[in-house]
Amino acid sequence: MAKVELKQPVVEEIAGKIKDAKAAVLVDYRGLTVEQDTALRRQLREAGVDYKVYKNTMMKRAFEGTDFAELDPHLDGPSALALATDDVTAPARILAKFAEKAKALEFKAGVIEGTFYDAAGLNELAKVPSREELLSRLLGSMQSPIANFARVIKQIAEKKAEGGDAAPAEEAPAAEAAPAEEKTEAPAAEAAPAGEKAEAPAAE
Repeated sequence: MAKVELKQPVVEEIAGKIKDAKAAVLVDYRGLTVEQDTALRRQLREAGVDYKVYKNTMMKRAFEGTDFAELDPHLDGPSALALATDDVTAPARILAKFAEKAKALEFKAGVIEGTFYDAAGLNELAKVPSREELLSRLLGSMQSPIANFARVIKQIAEKKAEGGDAAPAEEAPAAEAAPAEEKTEAPAAEAAPAGEKAEAPAAE
C-alpha cells in the first residue's frame, strides 16, 4: 500500500475535525513528562477541547483552503493540535495555565474564529474568562440592582410599619376639635336677633 494511501485517512480525520472547529492552537509539547501529558489531555478533554499530536505534513494538507492554513509556517518540529468548537478561548486558556507549571509546553500559533494569533497573542487571549464565567458575572451584575431595590422596598415597609399607627392618633383630636369650635360660635350668631328686639321699644 502506498504511503499516500496510509496518510489519507489521517488527513481526512484532521479535515473532519477542523471543519466545525472555531479555534485551533498549535503547541510544542517536547519536554512534557508522561504524567504531565496525561493531566493536560484530561483537562482539555473535560473542557470539550480535542487535543492530539499529528505529523506536520498531514496537518498542512488538511489545512489547505481553510483559515487554518495560516498555521503552516509554524508547522515545524513536534506539534500538537488543540481544537474547540464552542468555547473558543478554552484551548489557549487551559494551555497557558498549564504552561505556568509545565514550562516545557510552549505556544506556536493559533487561529481563533478566523483570526491568526502568534504565541504572544495567545497568551493575551488566554486571559479572557470562559463563557460560563462571563455569564456568571453578567447574572451577578443583573441581580445586584434587583437586590438593592428589594432592600430599599423592605426598609420603606419596615419604617411604615413602625410609624404607621402614630399618625392617625395625632390627627384624631384635631378632627374632633372642629365641631367644638362651631358650637361656641352658635350663641354669638343668635345674639343678633336678641339685640334687635331690645332696640324696638326705644324707637317707639
